[in-house]
Amino acid sequence: MDYTLLAVVVLVAAVALGASANDRRINRLERRLARMELRLDAIAGHLGVAVAEPAQPQLADLPDVRQFLLEGKKIQAIKAYREHTGVGLKDAKDAVERMA
Repeated sequence: MDYTLLAVVVLVAAVALGASANDRRINRLERRLARMELRLDAIAGHLGVAVAEPAQPQLADLPDVRQFLLEGKKIQAIKAYREHTGVGLKDAKDAVERMA
């Protein structure tokens, strides 16, 4: 058997196993974070502390986003919104659509 082919097969298998392990690690961290958030919400509720969601920036606070929307460049507006706020793609898209 050709050693090059064997090496490629072994390499592909190693990459696949590594990706699978990384996915499991990410899923485990996401579940752990969700449990921590539930506990923090329970503690805040027990203490009577109201936890407010962070305020979303207004269109007036983001002149480049406003300019992109006026020019009909929705994708650039979403990208600029993400850069300013650090939110994910879906949240940025929803926010820019509300602004439009």
